[in-house]
Amino acid sequence: MRENVQGKVKKLFITHNDIAKTRESVDAVEVDPKGIKIDKFYGTNEERSVLITSTQSYDMALNQGIELSHGALGENILIDINPYHLLAGDRFTIGKVEFEITQNCTLCKGLSSVNSKLPKLLKNDRGIFAKVISTNGYIQKGDGVEI
Repeated sequence: MRENVQGKVKKLFITHNDIAKTRESVDAVEVDPKGIKIDKFYGTNEERSVLITSTQSYDMALNQGIELSHGALGENILIDINPYHLLAGDRFTIGKVEFEITQNCTLCKGLSSVNSKLPKLLKNDRGIFAKVISTNGYIQKGDGVEI
């Protein structure tokens, strides 16, 4: 059994369904097994319904001279602890919502457009995809993260 690790939600993001795929920082999101209810990607792939990233990824980039605004890695949820040691099938909670890890986030060509060094730098540390196990719930900035 793993030791519980406590962290916090630092920021939440949604992607709008417009041509530019505008991303917006929000204070709370409603989730269900299809993902984040008002996000552009809601219901498109339940195995990749929520992307969770650690502030550690941004710190790694900054240590290499790459300054990124939070949200630039495409995450829905930014947390202040590192979840990258979790494996597919592992479960954790954010607030009262239970998640299951489905896979590490794959790298996309969008990272290269931000900075050509990012794909190699964040190969295993960009984020994790998770699916919502709870039937529904709300997540707010500041909610606890328990692994």
